[in-house]
Amino acid sequence: MNAEEKDLQINPVVPENVVHNTKTITDIRSLTSSIFGIAAGILGLESYSGFIFYLLGSFIVSVMMVVFIAGGKPQNYFRSASEIWTTEVFSGSSLSSFILTWTLFFGLLRA
Repeated sequence: MNAEEKDLQINPVVPENVVHNTKTITDIRSLTSSIFGIAAGILGLESYSGFIFYLLGSFIVSVMMVVFIAGGKPQNYFRSASEIWTTEVFSGSSLSSFILTWTLFFGLLRA
């Protein structure tokens, strides 16, 4: 048994796979946050209700990713189990995509 095989038995999470899984989460969050922004704009949500809508939607998407993508065991696919819940919720392009599409569709329908 060589050193690489021994390392994989000790730490079965492969860094390249973790990077791929994180990118997948980022792509899912970007797409769904734009969809949530469109929905919030069409519904005419304003201020806190729009952000609560985003947080609720992000929570539902996180639950679906844990159940359907990670099979209920996100620790097998990420460095920590909390990554699937927190990655790209408030940072990166997801929140800005939500706000951009939210204000766009709100403005288009209310103008």
